[in-house]
Amino acid sequence: MNKLSPDAEKEEKPQRKGIQSLVTGFQVIDFLLKTGKPVPLRDISRGTGLAASKLQFYLISLTEVGVVLQDPQSGYYGLGPYTLQLGIAGLQQFDIFKAMHPRMDDFAERHGHNIFMGVWGNHGPTIVHRVSGHSNRSILELRLGSVLPVLRSAIGRIFFAHLPEEVTKAAVDREMGETFHASAEQDPQMPFPTSLRALRDLRETIQKHGVSRSRGGLMTDHTALSAPIFDYRGKIIAGVTVMAPINALDDALDSEIALELKHMASEISQDAGQHTTHYLNI
Repeated sequence: MNKLSPDAEKEEKPQRKGIQSLVTGFQVIDFLLKTGKPVPLRDISRGTGLAASKLQFYLISLTEVGVVLQDPQSGYYGLGPYTLQLGIAGLQQFDIFKAMHPRMDDFAERHGHNIFMGVWGNHGPTIVHRVSGHSNRSILELRLGSVLPVLRSAIGRIFFAHLPEEVTKAAVDREMGETFHASAEQDPQMPFPTSLRALRDLRETIQKHGVSRSRGGLMTDHTALSAPIFDYRGKIIAGVTVMAPINALDDALDSEIALELKHMASEISQDAGQHTTHYLNI
């Protein structure tokens, strides 16, 4: 008996049926969320593509459960008090570790490289989770709880680029006073900064590409890429980093692995509430 390919199995698997009216209701909610302020019925109709006569039925139901609120004076519609309760409950239940673990395991298994997650702790970028890839040796410098340098590590640089300057200033001033400049010789695009202008250039480059890199920062024969994870306020809460020997990792800022790393970080950011609209394009 011939085994079906994964694509064929996916095609033969019957598509699950949902409740279309519920999806339509979320189209309305998403529009109000993106708009960010109460709007008249005609704007909602134009934005969702729903006829005003049909839209009114949805708005009545959504208003009854508190998801939508109609201003008694203007008649405009906006998000209701129940959406605030939903948002708070969602934030309370979000666990970045649960969100990261399966993705990091899958990433390390497919690429064979070491990958770790770090947060900004009391003393700087701190590793809180790591997965060792099968193609690379486990790096002792990346043990849990390790505090990494800001300017000489990819994860440190991702925090440097997205945290307020006053948060990273002490560590940056200390590291710029050190004599280590090996990365400046190996990475002309993201060299070790030696001036205030170079610091600004480094920050702008990282923000432009959405990923940081450090060649030879921690170990002279290794390179690393890091991508930021943001919360619902758009503030960085963590960074995810892949690290491997220089000759084993394509560390171009637009490489396939860099794009995949950014995509993974973006997915986690969405789980954390950075972007919450998913229904308008259904």
